[in-house]
Amino acid sequence: MAGYLVEDQRKVTTHRLIQMKAEGKKIAMLTSYDYTTASITDAAGIDVILVGDSASNVMAGNWTTLPITLDQMIYHAKSVVRGVKRALVVCDMPFGTYQVNETEAVTNAVRIMKETHCDALKLEGGVEIIPAVRKILDAGIPICGHLGLTPQAINKFGTYTVRAKEEAEANKLISDAHALEEAGCFAIVLEKIPAKLAAQVTSELKIPVIGIGAGGACDGQVLVIADMLGMTRGFSPKFLRRYADLNTIMTDAIGHYVEDVKEGHFPNENEQY
Repeated sequence: MAGYLVEDQRKVTTHRLIQMKAEGKKIAMLTSYDYTTASITDAAGIDVILVGDSASNVMAGNWTTLPITLDQMIYHAKSVVRGVKRALVVCDMPFGTYQVNETEAVTNAVRIMKETHCDALKLEGGVEIIPAVRKILDAGIPICGHLGLTPQAINKFGTYTVRAKEEAEANKLISDAHALEEAGCFAIVLEKIPAKLAAQVTSELKIPVIGIGAGGACDGQVLVIADMLGMTRGFSPKFLRRYADLNTIMTDAIGHYVEDVKEGHFPNENEQY
């Protein structure tokens, strides 16, 4: 069991994540969208579970994260929280729920926290969303920022290529990271940016920086669980490491089940009443 690697079995909190950075301890984060997967992920020793709006892709088959609704995110987060004992559970605020104005942002944030019992929320964007961030934080809700490749802005970018390679965009990202920290965010996710830039941001901030495609100098790493378990095919970015090949395992298992049923081998005498 991988869980033996986790010495501290106390509930993970935002305060403890900041302590982990100060002590040089790496933070492991994965996505989950349902009770069963979250239960397994938590028991394996993960520090943070992200109920990502990537559920739009993984669970619903959409091309982008934009279509997923607030109600759908609440449904997924509720399911995950029920399966978790130790990990910090962070829920993404979906597209359109915090960009309109601060009042709507805090209203939606409060609803997510009250209905899901998750521990914190994640919002995409820099200085543009600071008013909403401050309003939500004033309501006592912890926030994790998200900079670099922000999937909710994919139509503006027009591509999933590496962000902040040019000096102007890199400087803005650094400024945005500091603004989010100063506003009170407890952590920031950096997605698909040059490793050197991510290392600079990580060294300049006191709050944890979690990378996805942002190099090994970040304080922690996050991956989409369906990708790292090898359930998905046809998605192979440079930053992805597959720790299993569940696509093959599941296909073989289901194939054997179909064969057994059709040939009358399931159920056998010991598998019936």
